[in-house]
Amino acid sequence: MGRTTDETYALMDRLREADADFCVATIVRTAAATSAKAGAKAIVTGDGTVHGYIGGGCVQGAVRRVGLEAIADGAPRMIRVRPKEDVVEAVDVDGIELHASGCPSGGTVDIFFEPMRQAARIVVCGASPVAASLIRLARAMGHKTIAAARPEDHASLPEVDQVRDGFALADLDLGPRDAVVVATQGRRDREALKQALSSGAGYVGMVGSRAKIATLLDAIAGDGHDAAAARLHGPAGLDIGAIEPEEIALAILGEIVRERGREAISRTAMSAAT
Repeated sequence: MGRTTDETYALMDRLREADADFCVATIVRTAAATSAKAGAKAIVTGDGTVHGYIGGGCVQGAVRRVGLEAIADGAPRMIRVRPKEDVVEAVDVDGIELHASGCPSGGTVDIFFEPMRQAARIVVCGASPVAASLIRLARAMGHKTIAAARPEDHASLPEVDQVRDGFALADLDLGPRDAVVVATQGRRDREALKQALSSGAGYVGMVGSRAKIATLLDAIAGDGHDAAAARLHGPAGLDIGAIEPEEIALAILGEIVRERGREAISRTAMSAAT
């Protein structure tokens, strides 16, 4: 491997260690004159920076744009960059997405994009039986699990990636792929719910009856959480007739998976429309 390739692989390792999302772009085929050849790799980071060498300015814009799309939706894809005079449709005859190049060399490049997204986080507030079951199942599914609980409840928690004292979540910088589930079930419910609603997580759910959740929402109305409260999943979980804590945990994770899928489809549709 050359120096540029070594630096690219070293950057991948550093990004993984930092729990950062990124996308690897690899040239898989070239035709006619191109500055980079098959096997060349670049990394697109979340800020849109392209690291490594995968060709000149003729492909940089497409690599940056498609790399960011792949990071956002987590779906791998292939594109073909060819001279603009040869691009008359959005998709080539073999189904590969086309991008126009103004490069005078006239070469064509096929590029495969592989998103490398870190495990989604799920924050479970509380140490109830449902909370414990949710942590176990989420870990089994590959989520990064974070337990937020009162210090006196830590000993009752199952194995978890991170334990936090209390319910303050602002410093976690949670995003659209992350989830917060309030499963305090009678122990500082209001405090945990307020923190969950202000967390920035894409999914916020609460375990409890509709009446109880409505009462809690009424109690915190006007505290700046109204918009987030409208998106609250309460009671959390799909309606599968769950009774036992393990069944409730399964219903909640099923709902989280469904909501993430809907969001990914929505982003793809918006991208296609533009």
